[in-house]
Amino acid sequence: MESADITALWVTLRLALTTTLILLLLGTPLAWWLSQTHSRIKTVIETLVALPLVLPPTVLGFYLLIALAPGGIIGSMSAQGLAFSFTGLVIGSVLYSLPFVVQPLQNAFGGINPLHLEAASTLRASPLDRFFSIVLPLSRPGFITAATLGFAHTIGEFGVVLMIGGNIPGETQVLSIAIYDHVEALEYAQAHWLSGGLLLFSFIILFLVYRQNSRWSHS
Repeated sequence: MESADITALWVTLRLALTTTLILLLLGTPLAWWLSQTHSRIKTVIETLVALPLVLPPTVLGFYLLIALAPGGIIGSMSAQGLAFSFTGLVIGSVLYSLPFVVQPLQNAFGGINPLHLEAASTLRASPLDRFFSIVLPLSRPGFITAATLGFAHTIGEFGVVLMIGGNIPGETQVLSIAIYDHVEALEYAQAHWLSGGLLLFSFIILFLVYRQNSRWSHS
């Protein structure tokens, strides 16, 4: 593996870890609200969360590029804007991988028997106590699935990160873009190494998730 590929691997892992942590912090309260609310806007919020599943990555990347530009809604927070920076990649990755974290958590929260929470309420447990002592332990499979899918999906991103991050080695060049560069240069051996590694990684991640979920469902 070339030094540039190792650097791209580091940027990819850093991006995936940062994105996953942010998604868990933001996605947990959002998923809990969606699983409990009867608000009229619930369907609208669920649609917005799921939008990246069907929206072409280049479309999302295009509008993010505008938003992250120096004069954009988000980019105006920085003098140089946030496009073509690692911070911009994180923002785009959080939005693009949002449904892969929120939906498993929402399903896990929705599957909790409300009688458990009602029993804790009769014992005068506060909502925060009930969440940490009952909801989180019972939702552990959902958290593992959400974190795994969010991490794996971020690692495989291409269209969004290319649109808003470009191809800056050591800053925004991730593995998927490095593979594209190798193919363009007809360096198929290097492309095979990186592609095969990502293929094996994706298979192992999904296999472990399905096997663990199967064990929990039979326990």
